[in-house]
Amino acid sequence: MLTHGYFVQEDEKEQRIMRPYPPLGLLYVAAWLEAHQVENEVFDTTFSSMDALKQHLAASRPAYCCIYVNLMTKVNVVHIMQWIRQHLPATTIILGGPEVRNHAQNFLEYGAHYIVLGEGEVTTLELIEHLRAGKEPVQVAGLRYLAPDGTLHNTGEREKIKDLNVLPLPARHKINLHAYLDAWKTAHGLNAVSVNTMRGCPYTCKWCSRAVYGLSYRRRSPEHVVAELKHIKNTYNPDTLWFVDDVFTVSHKWLAAFAAEVIREDAVIPYECITRADRMSEEVIALLKQSGCFRVWIGAESGSQRVIDLMDRRVEVSKVREMIQLSRAGGLETGTFIMLGYPGETEADIEATVEHLKVSHPDYYTITIAYPIKGTDMYTEVEERFVEALDWSTTTDRQIDFERTYARKYYDYAVRYVVNEVAADRTSGWSFWKHKLKSVVARGGMHWERRMN
Repeated sequence: MLTHGYFVQEDEKEQRIMRPYPPLGLLYVAAWLEAHQVENEVFDTTFSSMDALKQHLAASRPAYCCIYVNLMTKVNVVHIMQWIRQHLPATTIILGGPEVRNHAQNFLEYGAHYIVLGEGEVTTLELIEHLRAGKEPVQVAGLRYLAPDGTLHNTGEREKIKDLNVLPLPARHKINLHAYLDAWKTAHGLNAVSVNTMRGCPYTCKWCSRAVYGLSYRRRSPEHVVAELKHIKNTYNPDTLWFVDDVFTVSHKWLAAFAAEVIREDAVIPYECITRADRMSEEVIALLKQSGCFRVWIGAESGSQRVIDLMDRRVEVSKVREMIQLSRAGGLETGTFIMLGYPGETEADIEATVEHLKVSHPDYYTITIAYPIKGTDMYTEVEERFVEALDWSTTTDRQIDFERTYARKYYDYAVRYVVNEVAADRTSGWSFWKHKLKSVVARGGMHWERRMN
C-alpha cells in the first residue's frame, strides 16, 4: 500500500486556500510498480482522515506500506509509523520523498524500516523484490536503513533516470481525482490537474531543497508530455493544468517543440507554470500563449538586488520587473513569490520589495517568512543561530527561527505592511484608506519591534 499524510480537513489555512493536488510522486511509484507486476493500492489521505487510514491499514494489513513524506506531512507520518509499529508489526514501513534524505536517522529511529533516497521508482521496486526473496537489500542503491547493531547503513546514491520517457504515466486511476476537481470547482469556479514534465533544477538558490532530484535537469519529450495531456483531456477534461516544474521555460527549444506538438495534437488545455525572468523573452511569452498558458509565475523572492544576490538567485531584479510587465502586455496573467526575513535582509530591502511589487504590478503574489530547510545552504548558514532547540517528532523546519536582523515578530508586521501598502497602491476611495491605515499600523509595529529588540 502507498499513502501519504496530508489531510486537508486538519488544516484551516489549506481549507481556505482549497487548492489540493494529488501526490504525483507517489502515483509515479505506484505506476512503476504496477508496470512491473507488483500489485499495489494507493490510499489517498487528502480528503480522508487519520482514523480512516488506520481502519484501512488494520483491515488490509499490507506487507509493505510506502509513505511519501514532505515538510507539511512529516509530523503526521511520524504518528502513522508509530501506529503501524504498534498495531501491525509484520508490515514493513518504507519512506520516500523530499523530507527523508536529511532526516533519515530520525525517521528510522521513530519507526521506518527503510528510507528511499531521491527518485523512488526503481529503488522501491528493487527493495520490494529483495525483501520478497528474503534477501538483505545491501546491493540496492539509494537506501538507508538500520543494521541489526543499530548503525546506519547507506547503500549509496542511485543513478538518476536518464530517459524520463521510460516512466509510465502517474497512476491517477488509483485515486479519486474527481474529488480534487470538484473541490477546486466549488472553491474557485475552475478546476486543475497537476502535471510534471521535468525533474531537477539547474539553479542554486540557497533556500531551495534539492533532496529528491538534485542539481540536475532532465525532461520528458514534448511528444510524451502531449500524449499525457491528451489522456488527461479525454479522461478528466479539466478546466486548467498546473505544471509543477521548477522552471518551465528553461529550454526554449523544448518549449517551441511542445507548443507545436500540443497544437498539432489538439491537446491544448489552459495552464499555468513557474519560471525565471532570465528564461523569458517576447518569443517565449508568445510560445506560452500559443500552447495554452494563461498565467505565468516569475520568481523574484525579493525586490532588493542585494538580497537576491545573498540568495544566489542569479537574476537581476530589473529583469524580473521587465518580464512581469512584458508578460502582462502579452496577454498572460502574472504571479510572483516574495520572501521576507532572509538572513541579512534590512528594512531598506523590505521597502525595495514594496516598490518592486508596485512597479512590476503582478496580478498575484504569495508572501512568506523565510525558514531554513535542512540540507540547504541557507540552513547551514544559520544553523548556529537557531533561537531554540525543537522537538524533532512534533515540529517541522517551518517552525525553526534563527537570529535575524530583527526579532521574529517584526516580520509578522512586515508581511502585513507589504500586503496593505501594495493593496493601497492598487485601490482608491475607501479601500485605499482602509489599506493605508493598516499599512501605517503595521509599520508602527515594525518600528516598535525594532526598538524593543
